[in-house]
Amino acid sequence: MTFHEMWAQLAPIGRDAGTGGYRRYAWSGADADCRTWFQEQAEARGLTYETDRNGNQWAWLGDPLAGDAVVTGSHLDSVPDGGAFDGPLGVVSSFAALDELRSRGAEFSRPLAITNFGDEEGARFGLACVGSRLAAGQLTKDKAYELRDAEGISLPQAMEAAGYDPEAIGADPERLGRIGAFVELHVEQGRALDLSGDRVGIASAIWPHGRWRFDFRGEANHAGTTRLVDRRDPMLTYAATVLAARTEAAFAGAVATFGKISVEPNGVNAIPSLVRGWLDSRAADQATLDTVVTAIEKAARERADQDGIDLGIVRESFTPVVEFEHALRDEMNRILGGSVPVLGTGAGHDAGILSAAVPTAMLFVRNPTGVSHSPREFAAEDDCVAGVLALADVLEGLACR
Repeated sequence: MTFHEMWAQLAPIGRDAGTGGYRRYAWSGADADCRTWFQEQAEARGLTYETDRNGNQWAWLGDPLAGDAVVTGSHLDSVPDGGAFDGPLGVVSSFAALDELRSRGAEFSRPLAITNFGDEEGARFGLACVGSRLAAGQLTKDKAYELRDAEGISLPQAMEAAGYDPEAIGADPERLGRIGAFVELHVEQGRALDLSGDRVGIASAIWPHGRWRFDFRGEANHAGTTRLVDRRDPMLTYAATVLAARTEAAFAGAVATFGKISVEPNGVNAIPSLVRGWLDSRAADQATLDTVVTAIEKAARERADQDGIDLGIVRESFTPVVEFEHALRDEMNRILGGSVPVLGTGAGHDAGILSAAVPTAMLFVRNPTGVSHSPREFAAEDDCVAGVLALADVLEGLACR
């Protein structure tokens, strides 16, 4: 099956007809359909298929227990109304790269695996990279059991409803110990390659990033009868904090985004009693990120005091800077001719989570829109094919020596 055929087969799954975006949330029906697609691709190629204790999918060429395996892949879930390429491009390209190597008559000296990590985007339970975090021991079973979606359904309940055993989840050092290298291909979530005119790039590092929840608590009251001077309106404090985040990020050369909000009682004619907003902030280095988040928190507290609002701030997740292993990165560049651009990224990935336990690296494919997490996310088919060929070259260089 060609890249185009696989892409066309996967494309309708979880797509919303109204927005054109994808809603492939963890342990949902669309997620199950994606998992079925992955299993079918593995079995059609005669690969050994398995699902690990955390629900991550694996397709093996060679002995899964031999060790020193070369692994590639990404994820198939999405953010709300996300684009088609973020995650799926890496999985489809992995199968296509294996097909390319077989057409070359490549002889493998190391086991090869293709993987689909579960719940990478964190769209349902609010924590990114759940599958890889569990495997790497960065998310404990107890903490995972505390995760709940907007309907109050817990992660173990969702897993069980989807036919998986939540009692089994947890760190998987034995499996990770069998991986000699993990290479993840991903659409670029920016325009660096488009501006340089390159189809493919290599990742240097992932910026440190985190998510913080801001709880602004005021007093619910009637929107039509309560004088402005008598109000304790947390929406005003939230709005001022959003503006402060933009100002502080711009000043520091970082990024800070309030992209999710929850309001109670959420009535058109009611002053809110609670506004809960989630901050996502990222920077090129830890010191800059700390400076930005501290400044945002300071601005929020000062405005909260002014407005008579109670403020609580909780850091829900954090990932430090990830420097991909230089030796693997340099070897990939050598395999690809030595002139591939190397660039950093502000987006998190499973490769970043695994980097603490496994040598990891990433390939990027050009995105001419520079847009990601949106239906406008795009990569031209000839660029996708170039990514497949680059990934095939890398896998051949690593696994067929």
